[in-house]
Amino acid sequence: MSTPAFLVARDLGVILSGRDVLHGVSLQLARGHLVALVGPNGAGKTTLLRALAGLVESRGEVRVGGDALAALPLRERAKRFGYLPQGHLVHWPLPVRDVVALGRFPHGATDPARLSPRDDEAVARAMQITDVVQFAERSVTELSGGERSRVALARVLAVEAPVVLADEPTASLDPRYQLDVMQTLRRAADAGALVIVVTHDLGLAARFADTVLVMAGGKLAAQGTPHQALSDDILRQVFRVSAYRADYQDSGVILPWAGV
Repeated sequence: MSTPAFLVARDLGVILSGRDVLHGVSLQLARGHLVALVGPNGAGKTTLLRALAGLVESRGEVRVGGDALAALPLRERAKRFGYLPQGHLVHWPLPVRDVVALGRFPHGATDPARLSPRDDEAVARAMQITDVVQFAERSVTELSGGERSRVALARVLAVEAPVVLADEPTASLDPRYQLDVMQTLRRAADAGALVIVVTHDLGLAARFADTVLVMAGGKLAAQGTPHQALSDDILRQVFRVSAYRADYQDSGVILPWAGV
């Protein structure tokens, strides 16, 4: 029996600066899944992510948990979506725990020093999941890029939202931290969240995702399992590459190999 869709988009479109950057996108996604959103530069990946969360004006319809997104108050939207933007930079020398506690703001926690027991538990749990407990009292600006990426992810997980949106969370990270981030997001999906990750790394998409959405020219060019959505035809037509394929430890391996 299939899991019912939690996030639904129908004929979603976005116009930015007079240009149609997203059009005709329809999808149905269930909780408990990790979805990789891939495509060339300028394909509309970030715009789609922002439109799904109501962060950019759009036409069409988005429903989350059975409710029309447009009808939800802003605070309720913030409870349903944990959003990690590109770069996830923090410029203020705040203690790590306070940065993570910002994730509880949609729940009414405005002062990191005065968290309710429930908020405190959520912050502690998010820090444990992302392995940043040892940095709790350190200034986030003193951490390495990989460490800061885990703190940013902890802030998102502290929201305890049913939908997690992560825009290129592994960009500029070394391989170890890329794997750490993707494994953490995979565990969040396994725990019941719907996780949507924008990535340029087709190998990570193939390894960790249940579903892959391929964007091209502001439209969905393909969607399905990694094997279905990242077929040789799609790689050639959308990404203009051929790929080496293999299986390793029960996971599919895709390595872009040559331009075509």
